[in-house]
Amino acid sequence: MSDVQKILSTSFLNNRSDVFVAVGVLFFVMMLIIPLPTFILDLLMALNLMLSLVVILIVLYTHRALDFSVFPTLLLITTVFGLGLNISSTRLILSQGINFDGRIVRAFATFVVGTSGSEGLVIGLIIFIIIIAVQFIVITKGATRVAEVAARFTLDSLPGKQMAIEAEYNSGSLTEEEAQKKKNDLQREVDFYGAMDGSTKFVSGNVKVGILITLINMIGGLIVGMSIHGEPFAAALNNYVSLTVGDGLVTQFPALLVSVATGLIVTRAISDGTFGSDVSKQFSQQSRVYWIAAVALILLGLLPGFPWYIMIPLGILTGIVAFRLTRKEVRFREQAEEAAEKERAPEGPTEFAPVVPVDPLSLELGYGLIPLVDRDQGAELLDRITRIRRETALELGLAVPRIRIIDNMRLEPSEYCIKIKGVEVGRGTIRTGQFLAINPGGVETELQGESTRDPAFGLPALWITEDLRDKAERAGYTVVDSPSIIATHLTEIIKSHAWEMLGRQEMRKILDELKRDYSAVVDEVTKVLSLGEIQKVLQSLLAEHVSIRNMVPILEALADYAPVSKDTTFLTEKARQILGRQICLQFSDGNKILHVLTINPEMEGEIIDSRTETASGVTAALEPGLYRRWINAVANAVHSVQRQGYVPLILCSEAARPLVRASLLRDLPEVAVLSVPEIPTDINIEPLGEISLDERESA
Repeated sequence: MSDVQKILSTSFLNNRSDVFVAVGVLFFVMMLIIPLPTFILDLLMALNLMLSLVVILIVLYTHRALDFSVFPTLLLITTVFGLGLNISSTRLILSQGINFDGRIVRAFATFVVGTSGSEGLVIGLIIFIIIIAVQFIVITKGATRVAEVAARFTLDSLPGKQMAIEAEYNSGSLTEEEAQKKKNDLQREVDFYGAMDGSTKFVSGNVKVGILITLINMIGGLIVGMSIHGEPFAAALNNYVSLTVGDGLVTQFPALLVSVATGLIVTRAISDGTFGSDVSKQFSQQSRVYWIAAVALILLGLLPGFPWYIMIPLGILTGIVAFRLTRKEVRFREQAEEAAEKERAPEGPTEFAPVVPVDPLSLELGYGLIPLVDRDQGAELLDRITRIRRETALELGLAVPRIRIIDNMRLEPSEYCIKIKGVEVGRGTIRTGQFLAINPGGVETELQGESTRDPAFGLPALWITEDLRDKAERAGYTVVDSPSIIATHLTEIIKSHAWEMLGRQEMRKILDELKRDYSAVVDEVTKVLSLGEIQKVLQSLLAEHVSIRNMVPILEALADYAPVSKDTTFLTEKARQILGRQICLQFSDGNKILHVLTINPEMEGEIIDSRTETASGVTAALEPGLYRRWINAVANAVHSVQRQGYVPLILCSEAARPLVRASLLRDLPEVAVLSVPEIPTDINIEPLGEISLDERESA
């Protein structure tokens, strides 16, 4: 067999169910115009009966309506199938007359009716009319109305349910995958009930057509039998009316089952279990009901004229059920009391309290700030937190953990607190109804307001009222509202502490995800470095605000240089050099120019000579006086650069870069430090000055 034949064979086998359904649907439609032999007709009628039984059983055993989402489409297919059978049987009955040998139709015409002759015809007609009336007036009409109401209320409740899912996601109760799954299920629910609202019309239309076909069969049968076949009126009436009643019953009975299934699936919208489990649970909740019913049945059996031999045994049986339910309730109450006693009992000295996990990232609010996360009042902060997680993940390449929002009564009403792994890393106070006017520098216009500082960057700011907002913006202030203050502070906290959120478990998830597409890289780097060593390199990058989104080049650099040295500082520098273009574009202007400060060679040499290894990495162990002069020199240079409108950036040698960064970490953490090997050839450098110690101070 050739490769093409194998592919075609495999494709056909994999899609055989789709092919089978497609052929079946086409065959059902062709039945409307193609004559069928009686054997095939009997087979298809039996198949129709079996299909309707399977449908109603599936509905009874289905936990949720969405688990049987093909039901609306199935209604159309079964309707077309039933109409095709009805037309085919009509064709055979009218053409063959008394010689018609369809077994199932004749069985329904005789056995189901229960008698023959004129009495059987009358009984058959009455049964047929009753089935049609029950199906059309009771079941189909009720199911159609329930489907309409369900579709309308499901659509009306869609926005509220979506907001509830967003609130759960933003509060940390749901993961992103769980929230997306819930949203998809919600959309499927809306689509399902919308489809059911329309597909119930198929059932009602099928009943109406069934009535019309039956009348046509009776009248047409009498005409064909008397005028064409030459049968007397009594014989034609007995033959064709009998076959028409049998045909009507054999087609309407499966339609009745499907109608019942339709009513069941649209009336069980609030159920999460099967119909049998729901009945068993809800009919066994109160024993008192069965005691009353048992007494009532026994009393009725004692009254004259009632069949005591039926009523009294039925009452006794109901009393037995009530007795068993009562014992069950007593056992359940005793177990509940025992469990409550155990909870109230003090723990023994040998029992240990479980370790309570802390939230990776949490935002605690005073009760005065609860409206910021209340959906009924806009919940502006929730939407911003969702965007923060998404944008920060794209910027840093690290999936930000769920941010749990908690109302903390220990905080002041207008106070909020940001915690990482249960430890506070940021706090601020909000004046609800007011705006924060931040002075970015150089604004000299004075405004009336309460002096404060921006919680995110520590810049001088004022709390102003809304009527001063336009004036403040025209004067050059940056004016932000309460949700923006918290959102900005939270964003900066995440960026500054992202390295703390990258633990061993998160590192394992990153590598497992990468291994799907880059197994060779992951396998090679994990052979030479442990999970903790890779984690430390990535933490070092995140600590300097370097995105690790481009993970593959980072791992390739680690795999290349780990055989040379497993020193974390060395590997971090090599990873930075691989990401040089990314880092430089982060600080360069639109013309790809880096405005940098350089270091006096003598000072750089002293920093390199002071290199000291510590448990947390390398550091510059400068003499205290020299260290103070160094920090003052850097601070003066940084302020000068900031006054010119540039971001403070220091360029030095590869050997000095980690030491310079370590020396500035405590006093000037916002200063970025680059090494020469990190600069690509297409990035231009423009020096803004040289950092050197003041000779007058040294003297």
